Amino acid sequence: MNWRDLFYFSKGERRALTVLLILISLSWLALQFKENKQEADLPKATASFNNTAVPSEATRTNNPQSKNPSSGFQSSKHSFRKKSGFLRGENKIPSERKSFYTRKFPEGTIVELNSADTTILKKVPGIGSTFARRIIKYRNLLGGFYSVTQLSEVYGIDEERYEAMKSWFTVDVSLIRQLHVNIMSSKKLSKHPYISYRQARCIEQLVKQKGRLSGWENLQLLEEFTKTDKEHLVPYLSFD
Repeated sequence: MNWRDLFYFSKGERRALTVLLILISLSWLALQFKENKQEADLPKATASFNNTAVPSEATRTNNPQSKNPSSGFQSSKHSFRKKSGFLRGENKIPSERKSFYTRKFPEGTIVELNSADTTILKKVPGIGSTFARRIIKYRNLLGGFYSVTQLSEVYGIDEERYEAMKSWFTVDVSLIRQLHVNIMSSKKLSKHPYISYRQARCIEQLVKQKGRLSGWENLQLLEEFTKTDKEHLVPYLSFD
């Protein structure tokens, strides 16, 4: 086979190749024309954008809102809040505004410490919501106060604060909830602020040995209980 036969085209094939080359050339020319037109229009569009999007220096100087772009938004926001009532007390006179101030007791008032709730306690000068809750919590742990001096044991009440508030209180010891040592477990006894777990175990063991404790004299011989412990615990222990 002669290699020239590979490049031989009939008359019809030559016409088809010619048409194909013409179409390719026209497509290429159209593409070039389109790209040139886009490049020519780009500077005009950029100039138009710069002229409309960025205000002139004179416009920014003479327009108060241009110095603070958010001023228009803030104005609308303020107007909406005003109409909707979000600006609390704006249309009320001072006397109509609700006060959250707790009126305090007059000087000379005496409060019973074992029956007062948080509302009563907050009326005592120097006591707010936090200290009122702490006093109630500590009172519940003790079973009640047997002396006003126990207020100084409440967390956060230092000597100065205690001295300022002690004259406002009195204590009714008949309201104290006592611990029945002959029937209570060491776990329950140890929850009391004045009784350690070791002391509670000693009481429980002694009850098992004797069957029943008759009074403090059964405990005072134990080394786990000191004279100070007796002073603290006598009001709270019941041997019935």
